[in-house]
Amino acid sequence: MLMDTPIHKDIVTLQSHILAQQDKNPQSTGTLSWILSALSISAKVIADHVRRARLEDVLGHAGADNVQGEQQQKLDVISNEVLIRTLGSREGVAIVASEENEEPVIIRNDTAGERRYCVLFDPLDGSSNLDVCGGVGTIFSILRQDRRASDAEASLLQPGEQQVAAGYILYGSSTVFCVSLGDGVDMFVLDPAIGAFLRVEEKLKIPVANKSYSLNEGNRLSFPEGYRDYLAWAQENGYSSRYVGAMVADVHRILLKGGVFIYPPTAKAPNGKLRLMYEANPMAMLIEQAGGKALAGLDSNGEAQRIMALKPKNIHERCTVILGSPDEVDHVVRHL
Repeated sequence: MLMDTPIHKDIVTLQSHILAQQDKNPQSTGTLSWILSALSISAKVIADHVRRARLEDVLGHAGADNVQGEQQQKLDVISNEVLIRTLGSREGVAIVASEENEEPVIIRNDTAGERRYCVLFDPLDGSSNLDVCGGVGTIFSILRQDRRASDAEASLLQPGEQQVAAGYILYGSSTVFCVSLGDGVDMFVLDPAIGAFLRVEEKLKIPVANKSYSLNEGNRLSFPEGYRDYLAWAQENGYSSRYVGAMVADVHRILLKGGVFIYPPTAKAPNGKLRLMYEANPMAMLIEQAGGKALAGLDSNGEAQRIMALKPKNIHERCTVILGSPDEVDHVVRHL
């Protein structure tokens, strides 16, 4: 039975959204559009592998450690290969860097011609959740190539403020693609019937407050005192805890519902555990573009540090992360 309710929203695909953004900039060459298109293709391929992981026997450890000293999952390796191969076919990509690789991969090294870009990514965040059918995701960051840099790594060592685009793909009950090109945050969901990402939210705004926090309380005893004080305060004031163990899934919920995501320093990871360039910077850009705050704790003078203002020293640098609703981030900082 057909419904009489008229359709009020235009159907906008990720591809048409990207092209519309390109048209707003008369100086655009379309290079960035091609890169985002490659990321959307990668997302579809990885989403298919995630859905079929048990059937294809690609769950569990791959038998090796990555550069971070962490056990690689089989789908970490597959997702990493998919992204490198898809991005490698795009003329506008100069360098790709992955959390799984020790060194950046130079795709094109010439300095002449059109401007090119560097793409950094965490191919499969939270991959250990796959064994229990939990949410996982891909996180990406796009920078302009620094042609004056002495080598590939130096070209990548730019603060998050220099990102031209960032986003994540969440592989869960649906496949969600959230992206910012520096003009707000837009959300798309993959329609498997037509094989396209359709826009479901435009110019997302994070709620100003929500009594919810997301962090691994199993490490509570090794947190610095200020974070323990915050947790005590939050629990006395009726806050709830929500923690999936995959940054993409946790931040996605906070982006939509509000709250605060925290990854404090610990005894084992005194500088924090999350990677500045592959995880913290892209998520910070999304949260700030949605009206939230994204901090890396306090500096030596007791001042709050924006994640995106940090100048990275190496591509695998780690940092503390506090991001989410502005009021909730302020509550955390007040206790540090």
